[in-house]
Amino acid sequence: MPFLSNTCLDAALAILDTLGTRLDITHTEATTYAQATSTWTVGNKTALVIGAPANRTPTGRQVTIATFSDGNFTATATGVGDDAQFWAISDPVGAVLLATGTLAAAQMQTSGNTFSLAAFNIGIPGAV
Repeated sequence: MPFLSNTCLDAALAILDTLGTRLDITHTEATTYAQATSTWTVGNKTALVIGAPANRTPTGRQVTIATFSDGNFTATATGVGDDAQFWAISDPVGAVLLATGTLAAAQMQTSGNTFSLAAFNIGIPGAV
């Protein structure tokens, strides 16, 4: 496996830190900005706080998405399959989907209610 320095890894992660200002929760994992923010979104949080790149265990680098409790549900789940199961971080200015992943637990939602997420990490493994 080739070696990449922390400087290279940090450059990739810094895009999340500097451009990733919106987190949507979706019922299907998004692969485009439109899917994340319109087609499959069931709620969102703007003014997202993402930490600077730091060491990842056992190797590599990561950023941490800060805990929040002021996300807003924009849709109501009617059953299994349309509940919140994934997160998507995007850059609304550039209309770019930056990262997606699975929520720790699916969430049933009601439009108009708020949601919260515990802090979580997004990382790039280093050479072993």
